[in-house]
Amino acid sequence: MTQGLNPEQREAVQTLSGPLLVLAGAGSGKTRVVTYRIANLIRHGTPPDRILAVTFTNKAAKEMRQRIGAQLGQRGRPRPKKKESPPEPVIGTFHSNCVRILRRHARRLEYPDRFAIYDRSDQEAVARDVLRQLRVHSGTLKPGELLSHISRWKNSAISSTAAAEHARSDGEHVAASGYRRYQEAVKLAGAMDFDDLLLLTQQLFRDFEDVRREEAGRFDHVLVDEYQDTNQSQYDIIRQLAGEHRNLCVVGDDDQSIYGWRGAEVQHILNFQHDWPDAKVVRLEANYRSTTAILEVANRLIAFNKTRHDKVLRPARAGGSPPRILQFKNENEEAQGVTEEIRKLLERGQREPKEVAILFRTNEQPRVFETELRKANVPYSLVGSQSFFDRQEIKNLLCYLKVIDNPQDEVALLRIINVPQRGIGNKSTAALLQHAVSTGTSVWDAMQTPEVAAKLPEPARRGIDRLLGLVDRCRDSLNAGPVDLAAVFRDLIHRLDFTAALDRMFPDPEEAESRKASVEELVNSVADYQSKSRDPSLSGFLDEVALEGKEFGSSKDQQKQHNAVALMTYHSAKGLEFPIVYMVGMEEGILPHRRSLADNYDDVEEERRLCYVGITRAEDELTLSLPLQRKKWGKARDTFASRFLYELTGQADNPNRRRAMDAARKEISRGSRMGTRKQASRKRAPSR
Repeated sequence: MTQGLNPEQREAVQTLSGPLLVLAGAGSGKTRVVTYRIANLIRHGTPPDRILAVTFTNKAAKEMRQRIGAQLGQRGRPRPKKKESPPEPVIGTFHSNCVRILRRHARRLEYPDRFAIYDRSDQEAVARDVLRQLRVHSGTLKPGELLSHISRWKNSAISSTAAAEHARSDGEHVAASGYRRYQEAVKLAGAMDFDDLLLLTQQLFRDFEDVRREEAGRFDHVLVDEYQDTNQSQYDIIRQLAGEHRNLCVVGDDDQSIYGWRGAEVQHILNFQHDWPDAKVVRLEANYRSTTAILEVANRLIAFNKTRHDKVLRPARAGGSPPRILQFKNENEEAQGVTEEIRKLLERGQREPKEVAILFRTNEQPRVFETELRKANVPYSLVGSQSFFDRQEIKNLLCYLKVIDNPQDEVALLRIINVPQRGIGNKSTAALLQHAVSTGTSVWDAMQTPEVAAKLPEPARRGIDRLLGLVDRCRDSLNAGPVDLAAVFRDLIHRLDFTAALDRMFPDPEEAESRKASVEELVNSVADYQSKSRDPSLSGFLDEVALEGKEFGSSKDQQKQHNAVALMTYHSAKGLEFPIVYMVGMEEGILPHRRSLADNYDDVEEERRLCYVGITRAEDELTLSLPLQRKKWGKARDTFASRFLYELTGQADNPNRRRAMDAARKEISRGSRMGTRKQASRKRAPSR
């Protein structure tokens, strides 16, 4: 059972009761430990369905399920029919677990059992309407900014009624008013957004002790992966689930806590022994990914963080080339130089494109690299591009499915009410919406009210009849017996004549074919869901899309499928590894980011962790680069070498480091342009 594990991994796997903190450094075999431990619990008599394992991505949850199946000898075994299905560990993301809880208890919070889950575009539609109601000018507060405030409050477990108490600026007070209206509108539509899934589960446990006891009583063991990334709601939910049996195992690395901007609190993993005084701590410090030379600079850098668990990565791979630091005249020459190195490497056949990654801090940086990679005919993939489920044609079809599942989903209905065009113009839609608002009903109800329809033009009445008939026909098909979701979906597309509509919308044949291929892929995803689900349903598929949509067809998966150089942010790179890594733009104001310098000069620990994550992605070769000048508003300005370059090379006491930090801070705090003055002593980056 523990064959192939090192002593520390074996200790974690064989600790089967009580609180356990596994500090798993980068590349230390974390997933192996988690899966071995779950399999070991089952071997020692714990019923599989009494184990809850929670992680942050569906991809990680899927990998965990597969590895546990292999450990228990289930690899390749066909899934039995539902009535014969053996119990399995409950493995999923925080959000998917909360959906299961809320489906069982949503009515206690006055939400419908079949609540919709709003994605970003749904949220923006509600936010725009809220700002119109408040008569807020777009220059004062944009929908995206309102949602950013709301998400930040929700991730800190602050409700809409309490937000005003936490507002400091005039803008935040306006946002607090918008938060209240936004939450009322979403609830009125029988929906929740992604953050609500956590916040409302936390509220359920707080307000209804019988619900908390019921949900906590389902499990004897709780395991949490990436514990350093938990926000306040997630932290509270886990404590409520594990508080009685106390069999809680959390795995993570405080040195890789890089999501503070979305509510993650590194203190949760730092304070674990305070929260659970009898906790056992196991440190996984053997790194199986990177060479000794790379780990030396990683350990040297992260040691500058003051608030962390004491640990040092130990290399399992000796030697290796020392990381390089390259300087270029400007950002264009940096992109040209890095691209030329990669081109030669590929030309000589020494590496495949997929073995190389270019990491950057901000979304603006890759533009010049894309230009140079295209010129050099080097294949590349930009990670973090548009999600498959955010494409226009996919969004439209998903909204049809949402309306079929729940006709009261007003955001979805208004999106497809005249898509493809069926004669229901803007004036007719406005009339339906006005009636719904004035009577306190829904647009769907208004469409079925004879006196309302009678006032609309004949084309609109015919269009409404067709839409009502189409939705009713699909609902009848779903309720007729054994569900064939893919067949119902194909019939919907056929009745909409959707492919012909795409030809009309996109005159370019190549563009139209690309859109049709996306529709085909969506049908495939419905069929795939149906084949894998024990109890397939339309609402189940929509839940899966809402929870997994950002990962479906993502560049992370494509990177493994396609042989291309990866361009990605440090945040996107977490959890991945590449033989060759380039970290570009290593300058003050970029890494560390100017926001961390402007908010608090000394508050750069998370930025240092971000740099550490970048370094530990590299297996064999690591290059850090910076331009000595960068264009700002069309003019070349001097840059300041990142303090992290001095720290990782052991030159933290170099006076140029302090000069660079001071100069960057002053220019950012004054809001002036960086690097306008010529420095008497030009600050060169430290050399290896």
